[in-house]
Amino acid sequence: MTNGASDNFGILDASTSGSREGGPSFAVRHRVLRLAWGITWTLLAAWTPAPLHRWRAFLLRLFGARLAQNARVHGSARIWYPPHLVMEENTLIGRGAIIYSIAPVHIGRGAVISQGAHLCTGSHDIDDAAFQLTAQPITVGADAWIAAEAFVGPGVFIGEGAVLGARGVAFGDLAAWTVHVGNPARPIRARLTSS
Repeated sequence: MTNGASDNFGILDASTSGSREGGPSFAVRHRVLRLAWGITWTLLAAWTPAPLHRWRAFLLRLFGARLAQNARVHGSARIWYPPHLVMEENTLIGRGAIIYSIAPVHIGRGAVISQGAHLCTGSHDIDDAAFQLTAQPITVGADAWIAAEAFVGPGVFIGEGAVLGARGVAFGDLAAWTVHVGNPARPIRARLTSS
């Protein structure tokens, strides 16, 4: 499998990098940035109390994330690669959430990623002998809610106002203003809102 330079998100070709045998999946520059980011977050943010959202947002921006002024990220959350994170106004990434941002993750206005949720943009080509790492962006629409310990897979689009219930698993797009539960996630009802 050969990834085009414009859409591979810095992923190396596994057939030449030998990633399946312990070789790198990303270029040195990418790995150095992630190392610096991991050290910075561990020393300066991971232990900080909840009210210090502005400080953590500052650190994320310093490493390339694009966050609205009032975007909030808890210290125990794990952001894999900040340059791929976009958070619009009044968004939240809760305690212990994992944002595995090999590819871009866009969190729309008013959306909530609850505690322990996992947004995973990466996978592997299981039919490739080199087990090539692959990645696809995730978009969480405005006012959507990814509930506690839910999982969102690569390439998924969460519609505006959609809900993925606790421990739900989404490998396909979720319709706007609909509540989804289970593994795999299935719609159970419309989400009612007061205007």
